[in-house]
Amino acid sequence: MKSSLKVIGTLAVAALALAACGTSSGGGAAAGTLKESIGAGEGQVSILGWPGYVEDGSNDPKVDWVTPFTAETGCKVNFKPFGTSDEAVTLMRTGQYDVISASGDASLRLIAGGDVQPVNMSLLNNYPDVYPFLKDKAWNTVDGKNYGMPHGWGANLLMYRTDKVTPAPTSWGSVFDGASSFSGKVTAYDSPIYIADAALYLMKHKPELNIKNPYALDKDQLAAAVALLKDQRKHVGEYWNDVVKEVQSFASGTSVIGTTWQVGANIAKADGAKVETLLPSEGATGWSDTWMIGAKTKNSNCAYKWLDYIASPKANAAVAEYFGESPANPKACALTTDKNFCETYHSGDASYASKIWYWTTPIAKCLDGRTDATCTDYSEWTKAWTEIKG
Repeated sequence: MKSSLKVIGTLAVAALALAACGTSSGGGAAAGTLKESIGAGEGQVSILGWPGYVEDGSNDPKVDWVTPFTAETGCKVNFKPFGTSDEAVTLMRTGQYDVISASGDASLRLIAGGDVQPVNMSLLNNYPDVYPFLKDKAWNTVDGKNYGMPHGWGANLLMYRTDKVTPAPTSWGSVFDGASSFSGKVTAYDSPIYIADAALYLMKHKPELNIKNPYALDKDQLAAAVALLKDQRKHVGEYWNDVVKEVQSFASGTSVIGTTWQVGANIAKADGAKVETLLPSEGATGWSDTWMIGAKTKNSNCAYKWLDYIASPKANAAVAEYFGESPANPKACALTTDKNFCETYHSGDASYASKIWYWTTPIAKCLDGRTDATCTDYSEWTKAWTEIKG
């Protein structure tokens, strides 16, 4: 887990530091067309990504998949990390970047804003190998058009201190309706997208609200989720978006129960903390990132080459293991250093994956298929989140 500690540390630094398709010769093509072939690389590609997704050996000499990419394609990589999805969207909208790794709470905003372009997936040799349950999803495909290469994925899990929380929890109710039992020591993810966690809980426990998708909330459904989160707020000791600090809180006992990522649990256990994680009975929210190409890129050949390369077995294995997530390409599992890695991260477990509601940007067009209602969009969620936190 040393590599995970380094990348998560980089995440903290990054967080503190902030918040039409190409032709084979590069540049943009006419709107509505798809790239038909990949030509020679333009010599460079500018990439926005989560820290740990684009490693060139500068953070750890043993961790480098950028150098082989440049040697193979002739495309020099210029990388800028971001700390949050909101920051990623803001940066991508400048038009200065060719490629971005977008989580589901950013991808639809980028698509709707015309900041990224549809991708001809038939040009990407590694795409057929990607797990089927990551393809053609609401966060990477709109109106039948694919917008990029699926990357790693994972669930937002419930973590608890085994010496402080008994009996072991089985439901998200322990941090919502039952949060008073751990008042002041509950922790939750600090983002408007966390409203979906409350909606998921209500979807299972208050069926009269008729929530079918935690990212498709009309005004009444959003109000119910906000009310639940305002009640939870009374018992939250701290909100987190830096998993290193979250792990430290669990180690010190400042936090004893709340959301985490698998990598956080692994770090905590490696440091000797008495913690366990579970996927609660209601299921969970989670993330599936997508590599997307900027609408204004002048380096479309190098951009396509990156999308294909990063999903190749060797590169995908290296990224997944370093960052701490399940790879998108099952062939990567044979190449991880830890031979139990894919089992730990439930790679290829379609049943497990089916219990995850992957981050998807809330939009006015209801994602649950309703046509007789208007749903709340991300801007309304952002306003609500400010009210929740006070």
